[in-house]
Amino acid sequence: MNRRQLFAFVGTMIASLLLTIGSPLLTPSTSTVVAQSNTTLLVSTAASLKDVMEEIKGNYQRSNSGVTINYNFGASGALLQQIQQGAPADIFLSAGKKQVDTLEQSGKLVAGTRSVLVKNRLVLIVPKSKVGVTSFFNLTRDDIKKIAIGEPRSVPAGQYGEQVLQKLGIYNKVKSKLVFANNVRQVLAAVEAGNADAGLVYRTDAKISNKVKTVVAADEKYHSPIVYPMAVLKQSKKVAAAKEFVNYLSTEPAQAVFKKYGFILP
Repeated sequence: MNRRQLFAFVGTMIASLLLTIGSPLLTPSTSTVVAQSNTTLLVSTAASLKDVMEEIKGNYQRSNSGVTINYNFGASGALLQQIQQGAPADIFLSAGKKQVDTLEQSGKLVAGTRSVLVKNRLVLIVPKSKVGVTSFFNLTRDDIKKIAIGEPRSVPAGQYGEQVLQKLGIYNKVKSKLVFANNVRQVLAAVEAGNADAGLVYRTDAKISNKVKTVVAADEKYHSPIVYPMAVLKQSKKVAAAKEFVNYLSTEPAQAVFKKYGFILP
């Protein structure tokens, strides 16, 4: 075998070996497949869903190892404004109907993905040590100096709370006592710390705290329905994965977690 034949033989053997074991140089699609299987979703979510959504995230990622769920928690109105200004998000989960209506009317939702996830109740809370408060009407008393409430323009819980106080005819009497917060969890924190004598939060928020007690739930006829609509956003570059997560939230395992945290199933 001369030198030229030897080089040809060795070249043929190397090529055969690379085809057999696979080479990164010859299989450029390998990294593409891996990248496609590793998907990160950003969910803009109402602050009142923080605890339940964190638990659901763990459950979902254990069953879907190629998907990472990240959350952007905040007041629904603030999240809406972020989305309208172009902030990235794949899914919007609001604590109020109005915010999702706004996006739908402007054509920003993927058709057929909007649904009501869960419902909730609005409750009056006070610090654990507070005694003598038994109804909303007690908020007019002189010893109740600060009432924490979400900013009605951006926080659905604040909007519902304002509606209740107006329907009960006590809004003007307590207006000067109102202390506005950027989201419902800030309301809870203010009451927990004793920085407010009372507050209006969702039943699910009160349930996670051992520093406050629930006085009474607001009659549902005094405020707009408390619903949590969700939808996939058209701006998402991962619509298929976003649809899968949205669908999962309505399955029995996910709904069981919502129920555990005190949410009302639709």
